[in-house]
Amino acid sequence: MAQELEEARRMADGGKAAQLRLLFCGVGVFPTAVSRTCAALKSYPHILVDCLPLDEIAEKIHEYDMCVCRMGNLDRKTLLKASRLKLITQFGMGLERVDVETATEMGIKVGRIPSDSTGNALSCAEHAIFLMLSLLRDQKGLTKSVQEGSLGIPEGRTLFGCKVLIVGYGNIGKELAPRLKAFGVRVLAVRPSWNQMYPIAAGSENVMKHSLVSNGTIPMDDFVDEKGGMEHLHEFLSRSDIVVLCCTQSPKTVGMVNEDFLASMKMGALLVNVARGGLMDYTAVSEALKSGHLGGLATDVTWVEPIDPKDPIVHLPNVVVTPHVAGVTEYSYLQMGQLVADAALQLYDGKEITGLEFVN
Repeated sequence: MAQELEEARRMADGGKAAQLRLLFCGVGVFPTAVSRTCAALKSYPHILVDCLPLDEIAEKIHEYDMCVCRMGNLDRKTLLKASRLKLITQFGMGLERVDVETATEMGIKVGRIPSDSTGNALSCAEHAIFLMLSLLRDQKGLTKSVQEGSLGIPEGRTLFGCKVLIVGYGNIGKELAPRLKAFGVRVLAVRPSWNQMYPIAAGSENVMKHSLVSNGTIPMDDFVDEKGGMEHLHEFLSRSDIVVLCCTQSPKTVGMVNEDFLASMKMGALLVNVARGGLMDYTAVSEALKSGHLGGLATDVTWVEPIDPKDPIVHLPNVVVTPHVAGVTEYSYLQMGQLVADAALQLYDGKEITGLEFVN
């Protein structure tokens, strides 16, 4: 009966469904993602936006046409129930929680929001610098001094003169490098597609046309002093004062920050993560912090999210943790909310979906 009613509504609207149902996975996480999308859809009452707790997604996903996965695990078991679903996207870049193979099998398109043209990458780059400065200027020590009524303590360090290694020179790395150069930093970078290690020559390729820094004219490689492939990672680690993780999480990169990675870092070097918590081996990082070999950790992402506030690592004096907000800025969320809204409207109208980067 319900199917017959739906078909009747579809025929009454010229073959289109009367409504399109859009699901955001999770309640109470990244709330402005929902509010920005709803604001962009306020003139389109036929697009219905819902949020579901993570433990209800598998049971109810068959009721939705489009899904923004956020922190939801869209595994094979869940997707096989998604008989109505046509599109999965992320309010950002990470799709590691989506079984893309099963989605493809089910005829479901999977796409991410471009980080270069929405402000997401530059927001993450700015946050990476905030995290670096939080460690260099001893944020926890500063707070303690204020609480104790002290002045002129602690003594901080500068970014000026540091060597910073960017691990994963994608969109975030390309936005980070020029900003670091403004601080007087020597920038090193590694990415899998670079299979040689050499100083950057002027006029190299890789122009990032959406970058506000380069204005689409300056090759982003020009902001890197030395680059190399992943085979050069450990050599670069040994010479870097700060290491910034900007790479995607994949089966190859899960747990890459392990004992060997950390042992290759300079004594007292700092680790910053604006990518994914799964890149770091918890035990290895914890032990390196306690031993003093790792001089500090500043991370926007953690092994389990949200991290337990009682986790011992949170309370170490040389650790700064932020709640997965690197890309959460007004500038980026306004644009990403509009892109999700546009995709929903295009899906409803049966048009080609533009603005997303599809992975299948």
